[in-house]
Amino acid sequence: MSKNLKINFTSDVHGYFYPTSYGDRLEKDMGLFKCYSGFDKDENTLCIDGGDILQGSAFVYYCKSVLNSNRCVAEIMNACGYDYITVGNHDFNYGVDYLKEYVEHFNGKCVCQNILNNDCKEMFPYDIKVMPNGLRVGIIGMVTDYVNIWEKEENIKGVRITDPFVAARKALQECKNQVDVTIGIYHGGFENDLTTGELLSDSTENVAYRICQELDFDVLLTGHQHMSIDGQKVNKTFVVQSCEYAREYQCVELTFEDGELTITSKRKKATLPADEQLCKKFQSVEDQVQSWLEAPIGRLNRDLMPDDKIKMALHGSPIADFLNQVQFFFSNAQVSSVGLANEIAGFNREVKTRDIIATYPYPNTLVVVEITGAALKLAMERSAEYFAVEDDGSIVVSDSFLKPKAEHYNYDYYAGVDYKINPTNPIGSRIENLSYQGEPVKETDKFSICLNNYRYSGAGGYPMYPKCPVLHEINIDMVELIMDFFMKHPVVEV
Repeated sequence: MSKNLKINFTSDVHGYFYPTSYGDRLEKDMGLFKCYSGFDKDENTLCIDGGDILQGSAFVYYCKSVLNSNRCVAEIMNACGYDYITVGNHDFNYGVDYLKEYVEHFNGKCVCQNILNNDCKEMFPYDIKVMPNGLRVGIIGMVTDYVNIWEKEENIKGVRITDPFVAARKALQECKNQVDVTIGIYHGGFENDLTTGELLSDSTENVAYRICQELDFDVLLTGHQHMSIDGQKVNKTFVVQSCEYAREYQCVELTFEDGELTITSKRKKATLPADEQLCKKFQSVEDQVQSWLEAPIGRLNRDLMPDDKIKMALHGSPIADFLNQVQFFFSNAQVSSVGLANEIAGFNREVKTRDIIATYPYPNTLVVVEITGAALKLAMERSAEYFAVEDDGSIVVSDSFLKPKAEHYNYDYYAGVDYKINPTNPIGSRIENLSYQGEPVKETDKFSICLNNYRYSGAGGYPMYPKCPVLHEINIDMVELIMDFFMKHPVVEV
């Protein structure tokens, strides 16, 4: 007799529940309530989320900054019928207690094997689920341990995030002989090209390929990279990944018969109408969010709209100029650098809260460090790796910033120094005529530079920053600083 199991899998929803990007009021093909319309859940279906739910959209920013509670996020996941969740790196952005509140109000189970408490015990251990049809399913969660590098120390106080591979291996050994099917939920992605096997990154931020090569999960549900990966076998493990913001979900179907397991999947885009009952149930919070977003903040001397990414990187961006202007004001640093999110709305001349949230979606704070001329040039050279030259001489974004996932946010715009980028030069020698106040920058020169805490961690290929002495920190979210800047400057000249 065959036993069937269906999985509806989302990841990296980042608080997008309604079908809107919050950059405007137009309906988009995105949002968990649109995905839910296609879930078609029966008693032998598991709904699973792969993490990064508490940070990202204006909705969840409002929950934290105004309501100071994520209870309604848990209630949304309950209403959508989720059975299991794991923890994403961004779920730590507001601290462990905030994460715990979400888990405590979630009716299903959180599994994340490599998060330990002070007693070195798993906070969210694996689970064995016996389905109504008798199928025994082992479910093990993991999160990338790069949380330790990216996250502010106070936000992970009281927990330890260990090596996800080691934790997964131990849990798999314990439960393998007790179940018919093993499912891994990994908030991390693939470090190798799935077609060629080519190593794309030598960091351990993503280790899904290694998990598939050395462990024997039946199914590995992955995330973090904001990529769509259709169902396929990597070694003996069936893998999928859903893209970000609930633009889609993966429907995985398993059939277990006479000891043999057959697995198929379909990637389903969020094109159905959003579920009316869910929209209505949480409409009061959504109305509060939309009203809050419409609040006027200040005025610019002109609209600051995004352009093609390669054009902005080559010729400069007024959005980056403005963000650097804000950083200069609060830091009094000599140099400032900012990266722009993969997707930005830009600023209208009449600035509303909506513009700020949709253009700076991260809960970053600022750090001012002392940097040498040599280290500054190294950092700028890293940014200059963003460019590649085609055979016809055209300048494009380098594959290293696009694969295995798009990382436009790792290109930084610098202010306070004069320089030129020559993309035709070899990597490592593209920054030309670097000067400060008209004087060439020498290797031994020292400057104060303002950057966000994510970049200061060295993330994105900037290992020179963690070696720089900290002069001072500004422990206020950048979004709040932008708002405060407008309060102090009602009309801003960019």
